[in-house]
Amino acid sequence: MEALSVSLIQADLVWQDKERNLRNFEEQFSKFEQIPDLIVLPEMFNTGFVVEPQAIAETPDGMGMQWLAEQSARLGCVISGSLVITENGEYFNRLVWMRPNGSHEHYNKRHLFRLGNEHLQFSAGNSKLIVELKGWKICPLVCYDLRFPVWSKNTFEDGQYEYDLLIYMANWPASRSYAFRQLLIARAIENQSYLIGVNRIGEDGKGVKYQGDSAVIDFKGEHLNSAALNQSEIISQTLDYEELSKFRKSFAFGMDWDRFTIA
Repeated sequence: MEALSVSLIQADLVWQDKERNLRNFEEQFSKFEQIPDLIVLPEMFNTGFVVEPQAIAETPDGMGMQWLAEQSARLGCVISGSLVITENGEYFNRLVWMRPNGSHEHYNKRHLFRLGNEHLQFSAGNSKLIVELKGWKICPLVCYDLRFPVWSKNTFEDGQYEYDLLIYMANWPASRSYAFRQLLIARAIENQSYLIGVNRIGEDGKGVKYQGDSAVIDFKGEHLNSAALNQSEIISQTLDYEELSKFRKSFAFGMDWDRFTIA
């Protein structure tokens, strides 16, 4: 299987200013010397982590979705990030997986951040998303999902793993950065998967500070690449499937994994 090139953008987000955030990401895109197969943006990349959705929510054909489609087509790669979507009278923290041909899939964040009152106005998703890119199976999740290992758990059935790359896009506060860093490592190890964690920096409109800690981690829990703290930065990494496959064959823990059913 071909290698997969990924880039994650650790950035400051301007509070509830969609146009400025989109311009800022376009500026970041212009810095690419070589376009990757996949670009991953932080959670609520166009607004910051807003839990009062009425003023900033978009329809599924709104500005954010149009921008993702335009940029994905222009660059010729998949772009993924989450934004606030309203549909059928409900609000979702929706992760979008946008392809260059305009086709897309989405995942509605399952675990809503109760400590920040996200659960009061948003509706939780009820199903995981597994997407494919260049033959790789990828499971993208959102922020607080990181604290729930059963929901994130890989599976191994009939000699096949459910996914090869696990992604978390986040607005994870600096005050809990130690937990973020350790949980990313744990999720990579326990799922025998590459892992991407992309987090924002700066301070949001409620005074919450973020320091980043964005990283690409391998199936052994080792950092392949990490962003500098408190700096806007693109980090890029090529993932080697053969190395993953070799490790899984040598340490076939998946054969002994417990099976979980989530109601």
